[in-house]
Amino acid sequence: MLIGCHVSIAGGVFNAPQRARELGCECMQIFSRSPQGGKAPGLTDDIVARYKKILKASSIEHVYIHTPYFINLASTNNRIRYGSIKVIREELERGSLLGIRYVMTHLGSAGDLTEKAACAKVAQMLKKSLDGYSGSTKLLIENSAGTGKIIGDTFVEIGTIIRVVKNPALAGVCIDTQHAFASGYDFRTPENVQKTFLRIEKELGKNLLKLMHANDSMVAYATHRDRHEHIGKGSIGVESFGEIVRYAKKNKIDMICETEHDFVKKDISLLKKMRASA
Repeated sequence: MLIGCHVSIAGGVFNAPQRARELGCECMQIFSRSPQGGKAPGLTDDIVARYKKILKASSIEHVYIHTPYFINLASTNNRIRYGSIKVIREELERGSLLGIRYVMTHLGSAGDLTEKAACAKVAQMLKKSLDGYSGSTKLLIENSAGTGKIIGDTFVEIGTIIRVVKNPALAGVCIDTQHAFASGYDFRTPENVQKTFLRIEKELGKNLLKLMHANDSMVAYATHRDRHEHIGKGSIGVESFGEIVRYAKKNKIDMICETEHDFVKKDISLLKKMRASA
């Protein structure tokens, strides 16, 4: 079970490993392209070789890619919907070139569709995105905070989509602790953390939890807002995070912080201390 954070690829993807190491990371998450859109930077043989050489020297063991923010697999706009499946496929292919473990994605918003229709559309589009894919990098679905009609705020919903897609390239779930807390999964006490993970395992299946975004919450429980806070500074708190780390350690689930970089180094250090005492 490794601990790290999201790092920038500014200046080239090969710059990310050293940045991660300077922050105390053992694993890291990156965007392989601008999260706002636009053409992805090329990955030539030279760039890939340079990246892998620096990665090896940095001792960063696992690397993850987050897809851009504009992904919406349930959009009624064909350009957005098909553009989303194209980008997911491209990120998986790029990940395979770089030796990335997992690509994670949000699913988008139901918009004018019913929840059932939106989930069916998402599953259909994921099938299209993964059709014929044979790369080494696998796809994860990240849970949402449940703002508005955002899809994937319950693990029942995500588990249903995964079972409908039925493709081994869709390996499971990246659980974001803040999103889960905001959408109604109770982490307010260590005892509740234990109960909540049992609930998630029942709703989803324990073997599908593959990665964790370790974020405290700036907002209160079940308020359905996506607002990350530094570890121990939010509504989840230090004691509950100690229990979350214990669960992650027991199940060998890597933890990635997505907190602001002003104190992310402290977040990583605190999580390491929790791991040592877990």
